[in-house]
Formats: sequence, structure tokens, C-alpha cells
Amino acid sequence: MSVNAGKNTVSQIQGRIQLGNTEFQEFRDYLQNIAGIDLGHNKQYLVATRIRRILIDYECSSLAELTRLIKSDSNRAVRQKVIDAMTTNETFWFRDNYPYEHFRKMLLPDLADKSKDSRIRIWSAACSSGQEPYSLSIVVEEFLRSKLGVSSLPLEIIATDLSSQILDSAKQGEYDRLSIARGLSEERLRNFFERPHPDYWRVKPNIRQRVTFKPLNLQESYLLLGKFDVVFCRNVLIYFSADLKCDILKRIRGTMRPGGYLFLGSSESLAGASELFDMVHCNPGVVYRAK
Repeated sequence: MSVNAGKNTVSQIQGRIQLGNTEFQEFRDYLQNIAGIDLGHNKQYLVATRIRRILIDYECSSLAELTRLIKSDSNRAVRQKVIDAMTTNETFWFRDNYPYEHFRKMLLPDLADKSKDSRIRIWSAACSSGQEPYSLSIVVEEFLRSKLGVSSLPLEIIATDLSSQILDSAKQGEYDRLSIARGLSEERLRNFFERPHPDYWRVKPNIRQRVTFKPLNLQESYLLLGKFDVVFCRNVLIYFSADLKCDILKRIRGTMRPGGYLFLGSSESLAGASELFDMVHCNPGVVYRAK
């Protein structure tokens, strides 16, 4: 590509991107096939906004050209960048609060009593940048501190996400001022974080060591994850089609021990998998108990 051609491409991309119906549909179908994300029929502006930088970086003059690029097996890095760009990774500490309160007050005491027989295992699915699994680990630490004579629990938190880039960030446990401000109290910041640099905080080692991060596409097999007592799968099913949502819920149930608990997002439901769970009211909110 000539220098002038490259400049023209960048200029064109930096302007308003017009996505034709055919190229948008091809991109939409491919994204749903590899990541399960259902963009809907009127998300051209969302796509144009999120992939603009990738189009420039790889000198693609159109969405159709980018789609052809990521379909190639030799361009896995580009494909992952597209998935990362189209995946919503914004999250909060202790989001909605009630799931963590119910976990601490109702579930942890019972699980702690049973932990003599087996290790407590928790799955944070679609964990994004790590706030959810670290929030759970903080709750566990607070529970332990409230119990005289109890200093540890045989407990592990498995945190998974589709985005390898966001997982690499989550493993570091480092958050800037804006990220810290979203749902984290001053007391918890003081007790469970260190500040190695003026621009960011880091989760303390005793909180990080309970969490293991693993890449996982929710459309793929869960067999290697093992069995869980508690599953948090919050605010991710809303991006999937009804059929895929039902399939994922059924397979999540397959990873749960009898009587295990499933937490969904406040705007999510069991869809077609309601026969596999009993609803338990938390007041506010609900949690689902595996039958």
C-alpha cells in the first residue's frame, strides 16, 4: 500500500464509518459464532465506535475487509482484539451488594461447616477485570476475621473470561483511581489494598492468592473446571441469544454440586432452565439453588 493510499484509508476511517447491511450482518454472524455475542439488528453505531481503532491499526478500509482478516486462522491476535473490543468489560466492586451480603451471611457459614469434607469452590464466570472475584475473596477474608480461632478455609475462586487481554490485567490486581472509586469503600481500600505507586492500588497478596484466572469461552466445554458450590454468572447472559443463554445455564448446572447456588445479574433470569433450580429470595434480589 502506498503512503498516500494509507493516509486516505486512515482519513476515511477517522471520519464517520458507514456500515452496509450486508457487511454488518456478516460481522454480526461471525461474532455470534465465535463468542456467542448477539449484537441485535441495530448496533451498527456500536460496532463502528468500538472497532475504529482496529481498522486504523490494520489499515482495513471497511468492516468487510476486517471480517475477512479475522476469519483467517493465521490472524488470531487480530481476532482476539476484535473480541476484546466488542466485549463489555466495565464492572464494579461489590456490584448490587446483596449477592455478596447473602454469600457472607447465609452461604459461607454453611459452607465453612461442610469444608471438613471437601474444598469450597467458587466460580466467577465472565469475571472481566477482576473486581467480582476479588470482591468475593475480600468477603471471605472479612468472614475469617470475624471468626475467632479460624484463620483459613479450604477455598478457591476460579475466575474465567473470554478476553485474554482483560485476564492479563485482572491477574495483576492493579486498579487506577477511577476503577477503585466504583463501589469500593474507604475501609476496604485501607484493609485489602496496598499502594505501590501514586497512580494505582494493588490487591494485597492474601486476597489475590485465593483467585485463579483462566481463559474460557462460555460456548465451549466446562469439563476441566470441576465442580462448584457457588457460581457467579452476572451481567453476561444478557448479551446472548435465548437459545445460547438456556444452553449455558444448563451446562453451568452441570458444574454445580447438589444444592449449589447460582447468582445472576439483577436484570437476568433462568430463561428455559428454570426446572433445574429453585428460587431463593434474598430480600432484595434472588439466588438460585441447584436441584
